[in-house]
Amino acid sequence: MAIRKVIQAGDPRLKKKNKTVSNFNSPKTKKLIQDLVKAMRKVGLIGVAANQIGENHMVFVTQIRKTKARKVNKGDKLRVYINPKITYLSKSQNLIFEGCGSVAHGAIFGPVLRSSEIEIQAFNEKGQKFSLKADGILARAILHEMDHLQGVEFIQKVSDYKKMVGEEHYVKKIRNSALQKKNAKITKIEYKKL
Repeated sequence: MAIRKVIQAGDPRLKKKNKTVSNFNSPKTKKLIQDLVKAMRKVGLIGVAANQIGENHMVFVTQIRKTKARKVNKGDKLRVYINPKITYLSKSQNLIFEGCGSVAHGAIFGPVLRSSEIEIQAFNEKGQKFSLKADGILARAILHEMDHLQGVEFIQKVSDYKKMVGEEHYVKKIRNSALQKKNAKITKIEYKKL
């Protein structure tokens, strides 16, 4: 079976309103989750939202792990977020250079300021409601994917367009910088069934 392509900025499906999922056990929902996971891993992303593969539903997945562009101090397992809602954003923010599979196929990075700690509530692939508190790159990936579900690409949130860089420069000069490592470091993952 073919792996779904991650669509690119400009495709109207990235801006279309996403529908909530009502049947967690439907074959369509299960296939969507499988397609998201396969696309995320194939492209080397740490998260992907349903509209990035052309499906307009309130679903995204994350899996914090080493990729071509990202090194991580501490990873996180594969997580599925259905009908997600952010319930807490810290006032403290940090700057991390972000990229996106839907923007130049992940080959452009730019500085984005976001809350350093978040809490989200969602349903998992089994239809169980949960809350997750997180910081570091996990919080960042969650906020990035939530933006996608609202029709927003990271380039709309870049704090200084003059600092945008290509993947080669990002990997050589920014990925291992002290600031990038510090702000991406995961120190909190608190999962709770609701």
